[in-house]
Amino acid sequence: MEIKPLRKDLERFITSHNLKNQWEKVKSFFENDVRHPSLHTELLEPRWHGIYYFRLDKKYRALFFIIEGKAEIF
Repeated sequence: MEIKPLRKDLERFITSHNLKNQWEKVKSFFENDVRHPSLHTELLEPRWHGIYYFRLDKKYRALFFIIEGKAEIF
């Protein structure tokens, strides 16, 4: 699944927390297989909101929703 380009504030957060390499790794996993086991993708409650998350590492998660077949990270 394609990921929309990140907002500038998210790019700064990833850079400032030294997550650039990890982001590139999980991004490739996500684009090839949204349900890749190392991502631990999950739909959050309440389910009707359609908000999902996947893991960047043990500490950080990326929240996203799907619009027009593309994932938008927020």
